[in-house]
Parts: sequence; structure tokens; C-alpha cells
Amino acid sequence: MTTVEQLRSIVGHPNERVATKVRDRLTDVHREWIAQSPFVVVSTTGEGGAVDVSPKGDPPGFVRVLDDTTIAIPERPGNKRVDGYLNVLTDPHVGTLFVVPGRGDTLRVNGTARIVSDADYFDDMVVSGNRPILALEISVEETFFHCAKAFMRSKLWDTDTWHPDDLPSVAEISHAVMLSPGLAELERHYAEENYRRMLY
Repeated sequence: MTTVEQLRSIVGHPNERVATKVRDRLTDVHREWIAQSPFVVVSTTGEGGAVDVSPKGDPPGFVRVLDDTTIAIPERPGNKRVDGYLNVLTDPHVGTLFVVPGRGDTLRVNGTARIVSDADYFDDMVVSGNRPILALEISVEETFFHCAKAFMRSKLWDTDTWHPDDLPSVAEISHAVMLSPGLAELERHYAEENYRRMLY
């Protein structure tokens, strides 16, 4: 097993600039980034070390900044697995990664979370006439911007590198994993027009 000393000898130590970029609260630039982000990934750990990473998306600004140390992420109808929420009930520590399309840098906000079933600010999170069914309130413990190298290496935003049709469709993947129901029924279910009707 790699020790801390071995890891540091390979990766190196953070320089002063990197070490001082971490804050324990949201500044104006953090708030601005969150307001422009339509997509955030939430990481949780539960009982026995079970890990979940869940994507959340809505129009930019869907995550509410309640104050300098608290944000709220709305929950919309999904696959009903609620893995992340079950994890939070066991271990409230969460990590998030806020993405802005076209930008390589990202914002990380880590802290402790609680599940909220209703609050006054839910009315400000209405999309297409629908309030969130829950919210994940996160008390900020650390926040910092992450460099763009991973996005640059992957060319994630370079459309010339996009080849989505090289993979099976969502229906074909579901059919291969679930074995049933029939492929035709799955294709109707996962059709974009049908999926859009189920967004909220």
C-alpha cells in the first residue's frame, strides 16, 4: 500500500498558491460560478463505505446559495434509488463538483449535508411549475477551484471528439443489462420526447 510519504514523493506537495486557494465559505466569485452552473455532481459515502456519485442538473442557478456557508441542491423525479440520500443519513459528509459548459476549471464545494423535505426557498426553485421534491442542504466546510487539465486532456468540450453514436443507445444498454422488457418497449420509454415529458 502506498504511504503518504510515497504519494507525496510521486505527486509532490501543493505550492503556496494552491494551498491558499481553499476557503471555508463562499465568496462572490464562488457565488457567481454556482449561479452560472447548470450541472453539479454530488459524492456521498454511506454504511460500510458504500460510495455514490450522483449528477444533478437544471437551468443555471438551480443550486441556491442560502448564505456564505450554506447551499441547497434541489431534487427532481429520478430513478428512485436515492443512494446518495441514504448515504447522507449514515454519513453527512459530501463532496460536490460544479461544472460550467465550455469551461475546463470547476468549482468544488465540500461539507456536511442534511435532507430537507420543504422550506421557504423551495418556491424559488420551481422549474416548469414544479417545486423540488427534496433538497440537499450543504454546510460548506471548504471550497476551491480545480484546474482545467483534466478537461483539456480529455478535450471534453471539443465537439470534433464527440462520437455518441459509437455506443449502443440507452434502450439497447438497458436491454442488455436488464434482459427485459423487449427492446421496442425500451426504445419507446427512452425516446427523447418521452423522457422530456418526465423531467419534472
